[in-house]
Amino acid sequence: MLAPYACQPDASRGRLFPERMSSFRSPFQRDRDRIIHSSAFRRLKHKTQVFVEHEGDYYRTRLTHSIEVAQVARTIAGVLGLNTDLAECIALAHDLGHTPFGHTGEDAMEALMAPYGGFDHNAQALRIVTRLERHYADFDGLNLTWESLEGIAKHNGPVTGDLPYALAEVNAAFDLELGTHASAEAQVAAIADDVAYSHHDLHDGLRSGLFSETDLMELPVTGPAFAEVDRIYPGLERMRRRHEALRRVFGVMVEDVIAVARGRLEAAQPKSVDDIRAMGTTIIRFSKPLYQDLKAVRSFLFTRMYRAPSVMRERARVTKVVNGLFPLFLSRPELLPQEWRADVDAAQGDAELARIVADYVAGMTDRFAIQEYERLVGDLPAVTE
Repeated sequence: MLAPYACQPDASRGRLFPERMSSFRSPFQRDRDRIIHSSAFRRLKHKTQVFVEHEGDYYRTRLTHSIEVAQVARTIAGVLGLNTDLAECIALAHDLGHTPFGHTGEDAMEALMAPYGGFDHNAQALRIVTRLERHYADFDGLNLTWESLEGIAKHNGPVTGDLPYALAEVNAAFDLELGTHASAEAQVAAIADDVAYSHHDLHDGLRSGLFSETDLMELPVTGPAFAEVDRIYPGLERMRRRHEALRRVFGVMVEDVIAVARGRLEAAQPKSVDDIRAMGTTIIRFSKPLYQDLKAVRSFLFTRMYRAPSVMRERARVTKVVNGLFPLFLSRPELLPQEWRADVDAAQGDAELARIVADYVAGMTDRFAIQEYERLVGDLPAVTE
């Protein structure tokens, strides 16, 4: 019972390498399952979201974040009559290309790869699902459908200008029509990412002690949520109060997205997924008032959490790991594991070798990267106050 503007599984544009249809799973269900069973997805368990993975058992990692994004995406997609399997698939895959240490590692990798075509975690996710996962007899990668690849490439909007080499390579083999918007399912995955991190970064920031509930009561969205909980449950124990307030923040965001999407879909009356792609704007978004309120919340998080002195000290420390490992492997590729040697031997020039090294280092978990740095480079200094 999908809406006419949803991605219909029986109308998929197919896979780069044709396969027989499953007798009991749709193409998008198979895509989702392949992502869940991939090595890259498992490694997200030990990759940073905001706090480096070893800093505490309760903080989100890239894996738990991706699961939360998928849950939000399925909810929104289901209400709007979209294909929940495709929305979930794109949500689960959206962070596969992240380096160890989150955006800190990505910033370091981007600088190191600047002479060799750059680095972008969205493009790297495509490289993973089209080349680097090597488990199947008939092809490299996961051989995902066109719609899933499109969603990974364009969930944040059209891609224009100079393309990252990983994206250019995929697009040359399987034209993803990068100049248009993606399906509504991909747009849902993108907004679900915003909902999930806006919600769980508040949780993690409170748990870390970087700010308090009193601070959040001064902000839009979070302030009214705490006030409502205090009115309904006066004297509620602190941790329950926190959870009750933040789940209301979560609900406000999801309900706003659904209301806006319903209004925009009713006004536009798209008859197909291609109508969505051709609209020239996103159909799935926050309302302007809530968007402005969330900007204030994110500005607070940027100052008090993402750029907090303790977080910045840890960022500086782990940047040394990426900056130490990449040039070492580039100058001594024989240090790479045996299964990478064939790629190294086949590399045509410095740029191809650098991309192989980037693939290897970017695929590391936080803990493995630190272990390899200490084994090959030297002790990593502890964080100092």
